[in-house]
This record gives sequence, structure tokens and C-alpha cells, in this order.
Amino acid sequence: MVPLLVVVLLTKFEGKEWVGLGVFLLASLTDFLDGFIARRKKQVTQLGKLLDPAADKLLTSAAFISLVELGLAPAWMVVVIIAREFAVSSLRSMAAAENVVLAAIPSAKLKTGLQIVAISLLILNKQLGEFEHLAPTFLWLAMLASVYSGVEYLRR
Repeated sequence: MVPLLVVVLLTKFEGKEWVGLGVFLLASLTDFLDGFIARRKKQVTQLGKLLDPAADKLLTSAAFISLVELGLAPAWMVVVIIAREFAVSSLRSMAAAENVVLAAIPSAKLKTGLQIVAISLLILNKQLGEFEHLAPTFLWLAMLASVYSGVEYLRR
């Protein structure tokens, strides 16, 4: 769904914001459900452990980069968020090479939630009217949570 999201966000047509939001939220929901169902049915695999975080990062990174292209998100903030994703992925890879599992931490789950809200609000930014200030506020919160959780992983 990532290529579809990017095309929708970067193509000009009536209602693209609502279509883009729908694609993004559907992709986020299916990602959540995939992991939830796998854990519930005890069908967690090594491949799934590898691909799921990669899919998460690809979706949010593509959305954030598209929002930079549209002038809806500052590039420096998006670079900080994406750099954290690369850093934590590298840490996890190094830990895995030593047979150490770095499980998801609560601040990382908060970070993901804030990113989803920030991206959603940024996609709809022009439709928010008097609530337009919420989009940059949640982007700041997402970035700060990204930095915090990244530092927390480094300490672990």
C-alpha cells in the first residue's frame, strides 16, 4: 500500500486528502492486525519479526517524506524521525547477531501512535480549519517521542 499512498498524496485531485488518509489508516490497521493475529495464534515467525518492523518504517517514512514534498512537514524533523528508525534497526540487528532480543518498549509504542496521529493530521492539514495547529503539535510530540525512545534503546 506504500506506493499507492505516495501516489495519492503527491497527485492533485479533488478529495485526495481523504483518500490518502484512508489508505494510510488502512495500511496502519492491517499492519497492527497482522501482528496481533500472529501473536494471538502463536504464529510468530523469524521472517515476520524481520518484515513487520521494516514495513512499519517504510510506511511512516514514505508518508513523512511525501508530506515534506507537499510542504506540510519540515524536512529536519522528518530526518530526525527517520534517523531514529535506522539507528534502532541497526541496534536490533547488532543485538540479534549476539542472540539478544531487543523487545519493543512502551515509549516506542507511544512513538508509533503519535506518528500515526501526526501523519493523519498532516494529511488533513488543509481541512482542519481552526484546529490546524494540531498537526504541527503532534509532529513535535512524535519527534520528541522518537528521540526519547531512541535514547532509551541505546541505553538498553
